[in-house]
Amino acid sequence: MKGLFSYPESKDLYGIFNDSFPPILDGVTLAVENYVYWLSRKGHTPCVVTPWNPEKQDYPFEVVRYFSLPIASRHPYRYGYPKCDPFIWRRLRKSNFKILHSHCPFSSGRLAVYVKKHQKVPLIGTFHSKYRSDLEHSFRKAPWCVPIIMKRILDFFNSCDEVWIPQAQVEETVREYGFKGPLTVVENGNDFASIITGNPAEYKLAARHRLGVKDDELALLFVGQHIWEKGIDVILETLRLLKGEIKFVMNFIGTGYALNDVRSLVSRYGMSDSVHINGVIKDRHTLSDYYAASDLFLFPSFYDNAPLVVREAAAMGTPAILLEGSTAAEVICDRKNGFLTEKSPERFSELIIHLKNNRDLLNRVSEGARTTLVRSWEDVVDEVSDRYDSLIRRYKV
Repeated sequence: MKGLFSYPESKDLYGIFNDSFPPILDGVTLAVENYVYWLSRKGHTPCVVTPWNPEKQDYPFEVVRYFSLPIASRHPYRYGYPKCDPFIWRRLRKSNFKILHSHCPFSSGRLAVYVKKHQKVPLIGTFHSKYRSDLEHSFRKAPWCVPIIMKRILDFFNSCDEVWIPQAQVEETVREYGFKGPLTVVENGNDFASIITGNPAEYKLAARHRLGVKDDELALLFVGQHIWEKGIDVILETLRLLKGEIKFVMNFIGTGYALNDVRSLVSRYGMSDSVHINGVIKDRHTLSDYYAASDLFLFPSFYDNAPLVVREAAAMGTPAILLEGSTAAEVICDRKNGFLTEKSPERFSELIIHLKNNRDLLNRVSEGARTTLVRSWEDVVDEVSDRYDSLIRRYKV
């Protein structure tokens, strides 16, 4: 973006719309970043449309930002207000788009629908999150807002020419929200897919040494938003039950509204020596070391659809424990490429202790996760590019 009145001069733009973009980090942001990176590498011209952020960064592609304000209950997220931005509408009208892909149904999604109508170009919408859960938390003091916004979300997806989901079981949530149109499964990729090229066990051992994990410690990990919807309370209670039973080290990575409560509970339970709150780790190489140094990834969440973090952990040889019946667990075959259990600290702790004493099983499942859950973003965007081209051709007929 060169200025408030400027607009991208390139033609045949691949418009990628999302309400979050760096410096905000989450799974959807990472997906958008990889779409843009690999589309650029393949000779396309991506253009990201996203809310303004006070922390400026330079990019080798077009980024069009519009007016936003911080979301008090979901720091560091921001909500875009395009109606309060007198320049964004003209800039988008004057930009030359070939196809639009919105990864969010909120402000950026509405802008994508606006461009679709004015430029007569196809629009894809990807259903990434369980939006109702987010809304119920954000509007807990005004619950009457939730059905109104849910209707707008449904209107957005009904405006799309194609709706994509990251794995098949997400269809259950989409139908629950009232969408009746066809759905296409397009998986997410993994930018850690090619890091381990030699012996995985040797790589993991080296990562443990780099991070100071002791040989007799079971290393546990959670990466993601620190919000109660993701089952953080189950993890904390599990750790409390493990204390004194086995020697372990637990790393929390990320941020969210529950971060301070997590710190308080770790201190109250007397676990500060073995539980580390690391905040956001932006350096991907450092983050990959935390994945590789860990024995198990804990993910007791019914909230998530297709979490990238589970696949990232798998790429580094770290299998996850997920909840039986959760959407995220669709890709998991118990004791083959991950572990499934009930949403219970007692069941979680029992399983972790069992695996601590059964390294052969843990190692087999580690290898199973690496061979079945890992697909590179380059490969995914090859498929995405083909699907874009097919939709563009059909749209012109």
